[in-house]
Amino acid sequence: MAAAALSALLALALAGCTTPEPPEPTSTPAFTSEAEAFAAAEETYRAYVDALNAVDLSDPETFEAVYALTTGEANAGERRSLTTMHADGWQVAGQTLIRSVDLESAETSAGTVILAVCSDVSGVSVLDANGESVVSTDRPPLQASSVTLAVGAGPSESLLISAIEGGDHECGA
Repeated sequence: MAAAALSALLALALAGCTTPEPPEPTSTPAFTSEAEAFAAAEETYRAYVDALNAVDLSDPETFEAVYALTTGEANAGERRSLTTMHADGWQVAGQTLIRSVDLESAETSAGTVILAVCSDVSGVSVLDANGESVVSTDRPPLQASSVTLAVGAGPSESLLISAIEGGDHECGA
């Protein structure tokens, strides 16, 4: 009887050790349409500009919202830039205004989107520790940018800004 009980327990224990077949990988597109990809990218970019406009260079805690919306080289660049400006005692005043956001391209299955953005920086001033402007006198008031966003890692898999480069599109006056 004890042998039968032991055999039953051993059988139950071994039954739990079988290796189940792994599930078939599914290839689910990150977005179901270009319109969905564009809407998500535009929302992320607008949140990024809002976060930048809220930065107080004297308070590094305000940088965190910018970092949370960026990844890769864009994140590394923001960290270098904001940390350096903070250490150098710079101040920023004014707000960047988004004038237009257009879809440049979208790879819906890969979850990458490139936006063509026009930003109005005419109201933004950056002053060094001596109160002197560090903004170039020939800075155009409207700036064209090409913004690359990619689906980030993690549970939310939200879009994050991975690169911001000068755009080759025209920004009207």
